[in-house]
Amino acid sequence: MNKFLQLKKSDCKNCYKCIRNCPVKSIKFADGHANIIPDACILCGRCFVGCPQDAKQIRDDVPRVKALIASGKRVVASVAPSFIAEFPLMDFDAMKAALLALGFSDAEETAIGATVVKREYERMIASGEHDVIISSCCHSVNVLIQKYYPSVLPYLAGVLSPMLAHCRLIKQADPEAVTVFIGPCISKKEEAEQYGECDAVLTYEELEAWMNEAGVVPEGGGAGADEGKRGRFFPIKGGVIKSMHTENTDFTYLAVDGVQNCIAAIREIESGALHHCFIEMNACEGACINGPAISHHHKPLLSGEVKVVHFAGDAEFAVEQPGAIDKAMPYLGTHERIPGEAAIREILAKMGKTAPEHELNCGSCGYPTCRDKAIAVYQGKADLSMCLPFLKEKAESFSSQIINNTPNAIFVLDEELNVQQINKAACTLFRLKSQNDILGQPIVQLLNPADYLSVITTGIPVRDRRRELPEYGSWVSETILYDKEYHILFSIMRDITAEETRRTEYAEMCDKTVSVTNDVIEKQMRVVQEIASLLGETTAETKIALTQLKDTLQTTGKD
Repeated sequence: MNKFLQLKKSDCKNCYKCIRNCPVKSIKFADGHANIIPDACILCGRCFVGCPQDAKQIRDDVPRVKALIASGKRVVASVAPSFIAEFPLMDFDAMKAALLALGFSDAEETAIGATVVKREYERMIASGEHDVIISSCCHSVNVLIQKYYPSVLPYLAGVLSPMLAHCRLIKQADPEAVTVFIGPCISKKEEAEQYGECDAVLTYEELEAWMNEAGVVPEGGGAGADEGKRGRFFPIKGGVIKSMHTENTDFTYLAVDGVQNCIAAIREIESGALHHCFIEMNACEGACINGPAISHHHKPLLSGEVKVVHFAGDAEFAVEQPGAIDKAMPYLGTHERIPGEAAIREILAKMGKTAPEHELNCGSCGYPTCRDKAIAVYQGKADLSMCLPFLKEKAESFSSQIINNTPNAIFVLDEELNVQQINKAACTLFRLKSQNDILGQPIVQLLNPADYLSVITTGIPVRDRRRELPEYGSWVSETILYDKEYHILFSIMRDITAEETRRTEYAEMCDKTVSVTNDVIEKQMRVVQEIASLLGETTAETKIALTQLKDTLQTTGKD
């Protein structure tokens, strides 16, 4: 996990925008979330600035600084000259007053350290010992070279950054002092921990949040009493060069901003095309006044630059040049595995890229080319599912397989009831030779559109409605769905002709059975009635005979 720039997993929406913004592709997707790879990251902050969900967060060091102040130590703030572009101030005195109100013992301008640094650059140029010099003020650029372009390390000035140089000056004056740098940069947090001259780093966003919490409002409407200083030019593009005395040298002075532009310049240096050049490099486009931790990041860039130019000037800070302000720039490396051609081809094939023309290089996954994406998959930084064209093609193929192999007839209509899609089963049902016979044509050519109009008008779907298609000799069970968002209508028809035939045959059989049963009942009733009639006559005759017999017996008995 990256110590300085972290992910809020609950907010990550897997949009890959951080990968698209990351110039060195130091982001790995795992478990559906973006994870920053510390060994590969240069802490330029492009992912932090570009994340639309605010899923990246900078480590908050305000509690640590508060603890340093509470300890009773003399805590001195070193404030980057870009503060003038960030805060509604016109001088440093107002910023210093606000910091003292927060509990700092003192506050100074980092531009003092910038003065020391630019003098060292001037000395290096004058010595004639260097052909190409790359400025070392931007820690992200330094790390970019140390990790990815070690071949140009000899050209990277082994000079402390203004932050480190100024903090060293403060501690030389007071060895017991604790230094806190305040600026627009994330990478300064790492730089402070690596080189040890600075004890803590706060971004402008952290400082402003602390000020708001403490109710401290920096105020200052007038220009400071001192003259503008050259060291204050540092935070704008070309500001390092502008602060230097470049006259009477045979060097060419170039300013490059933005990581991609820095990479292009580094490759040009690697090629040996440049000589006698001082190249000022800054990872941020627009330099430090457009740093990732500028709270109002989308504030007009030129307005901030105008404020810096007015705040700076031709005068120099009265500071003695220390004996040495050099620092080592070791090779760091990223330890990434580089796949062979066969491995790349195998991964490309898994993404459906079996031929060069299949490699769209659309960049939707965040990588510039399909090959770069395949390399990232090999390195475990990406997975196959990040290829949107691949997923789209796979989904369409899967959908097409389902639609064209289902026995149900399916067609899709637009809101004008024109057929936009129809499957094979529907072509068979409606006796069409091919889909082209009806695509783009009104559905009325096949069916009565009344039900479809009703669903669009009411928004109420039709589900499993039995429908006879007498002209096609069929019966169907139809479901009609309307997608208002995409303005399309779906019809799914299940052929129930065989069911309907069986149902009709069964009904006819039932009717015939009922008729036969009625005939039998009628015949039985006639037989019963005849039997009853015969029984009635026989009973009467028997009664008469028995009565006569009884009377005879009674008469005989009396005699």
